[in-house]
Amino acid sequence: MRKAPIKHSSARLRIIGGEWRGLRLNFPDNVAHLRPTPDRVRETLFNWLTSRIQGAHCLDLFAGSGALGLEALSRGANHCVFVDSSAVATDAIRGHLSHLKAQERATIVSSNALEWQGTPADIVFLDPPYSADLIGTALEHLLKQGLLATDARVYVELERNQTMPDIPASLEVIRDKVAGNVRYLLLAVSDNVCL
Repeated sequence: MRKAPIKHSSARLRIIGGEWRGLRLNFPDNVAHLRPTPDRVRETLFNWLTSRIQGAHCLDLFAGSGALGLEALSRGANHCVFVDSSAVATDAIRGHLSHLKAQERATIVSSNALEWQGTPADIVFLDPPYSADLIGTALEHLLKQGLLATDARVYVELERNQTMPDIPASLEVIRDKVAGNVRYLLLAVSDNVCL
């Protein structure tokens, strides 16, 4: 009798740099909005952030798979807050952090990202579901709630053909790139525009 083939989840992410480099993590494939930032895009993003990531306090808003926050922790960020409205997603992130023995370096919040209030972050990862069109609202929320440290950087990811909303005057685009179907930008508080 033939054995049924083993099914491997396609829902996995790979940490591409730092302490956990090469580690592959599975995440639930039954949550529609989980879409990890592609490896190539993460590599470029963290090259942009090389001089800032060590010791940084990060916020992974709309965390989904947690790929960006986990990558940040692997590369030396001091702490990351993961916020997502899906309990399935936040449970998976909690499991990954437990496996990595890094629970004390993270805070996990099951909440609507646009209602979350907390302390200012040095680096914010903003990658909402593409179809939700939440970038503009989320940027306003970050500013209104004081969630950006003085010299913060904000990573924004959207679909290539999606219209980028107006950037608030207090933020400035310092990087803007396209890879495949992804457009991704790095914003800085406009008083602090050097990388």
